[in-house]
Amino acid sequence: MQHNIILVGLMGAGKSTIGRQLARRLNLEFYDSDKVIEERTGVSIPTIFAIEGEQGFRDREEQIIEELCALPGILLATGGGSVLRETNRAHIKAGGCVIYLRASADQLFQRIKHDKNRPLMQTDKPLQTLRDLLKAREPLYMEVADLIVPTGKQKANIILRDIHNKLKQLQETSHANAPS
Repeated sequence: MQHNIILVGLMGAGKSTIGRQLARRLNLEFYDSDKVIEERTGVSIPTIFAIEGEQGFRDREEQIIEELCALPGILLATGGGSVLRETNRAHIKAGGCVIYLRASADQLFQRIKHDKNRPLMQTDKPLQTLRDLLKAREPLYMEVADLIVPTGKQKANIILRDIHNKLKQLQETSHANAPS
């Protein structure tokens, strides 16, 4: 297993919540790429979208993803759209063990429907927007993922146990396949 762990998935999949807890369990430093962008700019993601548009935000995100993926011993929760750029996907893949936290659009909608801090959800049909985003992004999440973990209706401790078990299996497999 590579030393870093990078979480990908659509908004509401649990990257920040699960990431924080998993980092604690594995004694890794936790980073949330969206939070790092907010800290560096001093404004919220919706404000960046309002002033610079999605393109401006994605430019900032690309810089942060590259920087964070180069750090050793971290757990990184990426933004849901970070996989849109090929450069980000390359950094994410090279940066560590990538875990796709997977949930259906309906499950994600139930989690985030009241969250006003998600610019892409400020539409007349947020559930349809989520379905469209998932349809477009899922192949990209699958492309970078080393592990896929469902995060449907399970409680965080069940998801954490599932991730821990899958990481152990991955580590055992990589040791078994290592040249002697």
